[in-house]
Amino acid sequence: MEDLVAALPAPAERGPDERALASEAHEHARAARRRLLAVQADQLGREVMGSGRHRRSLTEMADDLARIVPGLAPDRAAMEVERGRRQSAKEGLEVDQGIVCSALFGSSAGGDLLRSQRRPTAEACARLPEFQRTGLLDMSVVSVRRTDGVAELTLTNQRYLNAEDAVLGQELEVAVDLALLDPGVRVGLVRGGVMTHPRYAGRRVFCPGINLTLLRAGQIPFLGFILQREVGYLSKIRRGLWDPEQADDPAARGGKPWVGVIDEFAIGGGFQLMLTFDYVISSDEAYFTLPAAAEGIVPGAANLRLGRTLGARVARQMLLGGRRIDARDPLATLLCDAVVAEDAIEDAIGRAVRAMDSPAVVANRHMITAFEEPEDQLRSYLAEFAEVQARRLYSPDVLHRLEQQWTKRQR
Repeated sequence: MEDLVAALPAPAERGPDERALASEAHEHARAARRRLLAVQADQLGREVMGSGRHRRSLTEMADDLARIVPGLAPDRAAMEVERGRRQSAKEGLEVDQGIVCSALFGSSAGGDLLRSQRRPTAEACARLPEFQRTGLLDMSVVSVRRTDGVAELTLTNQRYLNAEDAVLGQELEVAVDLALLDPGVRVGLVRGGVMTHPRYAGRRVFCPGINLTLLRAGQIPFLGFILQREVGYLSKIRRGLWDPEQADDPAARGGKPWVGVIDEFAIGGGFQLMLTFDYVISSDEAYFTLPAAAEGIVPGAANLRLGRTLGARVARQMLLGGRRIDARDPLATLLCDAVVAEDAIEDAIGRAVRAMDSPAVVANRHMITAFEEPEDQLRSYLAEFAEVQARRLYSPDVLHRLEQQWTKRQR
């Protein structure tokens, strides 16, 4: 089947008959892939994790899997070709990666795989001594500063108003790791930085969600960002780091409390990040929305988490209908702990930090997460999400919408 597809013109140059032939070949290969994974996923999951002593990203695991079983997952060379294409001109090999990850998360090794992604990144481990000494790390779009036991993570993706992309995701995970690794940090705080963009110049902005411009350009990797963020920094904020050597130590569980500050808006992925915080402060001018259904994709684990926060009916209105909730709406009291005027945010941060800075808070947040969202529940969700989201990213309606939006911006 690979030879058949390889003999066709590049995806963007195919006619209707050639596209149908390629689609049929891909689906035939995917059916074979599922049959093999149904038998071998448990063993393959253990093999790609290795010793488990160091964190290995989902991309690294997929590369290893392609070497262990040629053809089971796209190899690095094939993915390099894909990365050079815009989303609508790709072969869709990330769907195959989604199928593989779905099987691995659903296997008997899925729990260990999920926990392995909560190991600290190599970059964070390398930067930790400097951070402990100086209390400061500035990266290209994320910075972290430690003051009086609080690690303040600031998002400053100026060009895109803190829209999510692979760079922001990688740097945010390093910053989260440092906050969790440093014993001098007791509370984490996440806030958007002051923007230079003309529309919001001099004002802080939290996060408008995924960068649709880069998604259209094919520069938002499915494994490297969309799936990695769920098992990486979002899980680390919610559950803390994973250290197998301390697995039997109750005192090592629970991570650290996190405070989030929402200036202007929390949209899409920004709202998903907001759902992982223990304490949320919002400007009274802010708003919250999940436009993923309108965009044609799945809003990460929000489908799993939002119903517990807002109730099933309102959650569906946000998830399926794109309902917007303003900070002054009474419903916002279910999403935020404090809604205050802009000039009162600093005082609200002080109160939140004092409330969260307690060993009892750590123990109780652990118990809340452990039974509100058990690891097996999250694992089952991600096993389904991995393939569903990968397919949505290559669905005709999504690709058409991305191209339409691009065309409108160019006018």
